[in-house]
Amino acid sequence: MNSQAPPAAEASDSDTLLRRLEWTVIRRLDGLLQGDYRTLMRGAGLDLADLREYQHHDDVRHIDWNVTARLQQPYVRQFTEDREVAAWFLVDLSASVDFGSGSRAKRGVAREFVGVLARLLTRHGNRVGALLYGSEVDTVIPARGGRLHVLSLLQRMAQRPAEAPPGATQLRDLLLAGQRIVRRRGTVFVVSDFISPPGWEQALAELARRHDVTAVRLSDPLERELPDLGLVTMRDAETGEQLLVDTHDPGFRARFAAAARVREEALLAALAQAGVDTLELATDDDLLDAVARFVDLRRQRARLASGSVPAHLMHNPSRRAS
Repeated sequence: MNSQAPPAAEASDSDTLLRRLEWTVIRRLDGLLQGDYRTLMRGAGLDLADLREYQHHDDVRHIDWNVTARLQQPYVRQFTEDREVAAWFLVDLSASVDFGSGSRAKRGVAREFVGVLARLLTRHGNRVGALLYGSEVDTVIPARGGRLHVLSLLQRMAQRPAEAPPGATQLRDLLLAGQRIVRRRGTVFVVSDFISPPGWEQALAELARRHDVTAVRLSDPLERELPDLGLVTMRDAETGEQLLVDTHDPGFRARFAAAARVREEALLAALAQAGVDTLELATDDDLLDAVARFVDLRRQRARLASGSVPAHLMHNPSRRAS
């Protein structure tokens, strides 16, 4: 939808989208979570209240190692929960997310993901906010609750131009804006294809030190491997540059796939180094299955942290839901 669409049309489109997601995805995720929304909001809204001796089944993450060393007895930190918990979506809507080889573009997948997670969280008393990036961070949506707020968020995403102007995405700008604007500790979802010049990695790591951060990596199958389509004009969405390539050439397709694997490995290594969880979300993915994988990953991480998983299974647990 382009930016010239009437507000009433945008509101109707957003309401239709949200209703579809509520029937096809959110209701089923409700059953999957069964009230355990801490899986999605882990690590937010806690203030230190007291220290006490460690007891069986205490979360080992809460052990105060300094006090334990001084007293030669394990002590854990007790927290009081701050009910003012917020989740934030840092959404990359730059030119490259307009790409999609099938019926959906990465932009549409991002909007559906934000709609599902935002509604899932707000219907259980949490608040959600968002920062939207095109060629710069041009929209800040304060954290609020309720269905109408989710509809407003989806409308703001829909009001943006159908295609962002060409230009290299500076993902670092979005992450630095997140650091400035999201002051209280919370949950942050960085929704992007991570097609950006280097320099964002340190900003992501700094954001993750303050917040519980999940990188939602948007992708399309055609970005990994090219089919045999003969002569094809390819355009770089970030720069607008066009190039005629012969996809019938098996050598070219092999080089393309090899370069894609190198980029993939470098990206995943950077995300792991930043200390964030990663949710892979492709344009041909089933959204329910993708979020369910993410929930399973979170639950596994929680069991590992609490020591309820056998020690031989605790070596190098995966941080990626793909």
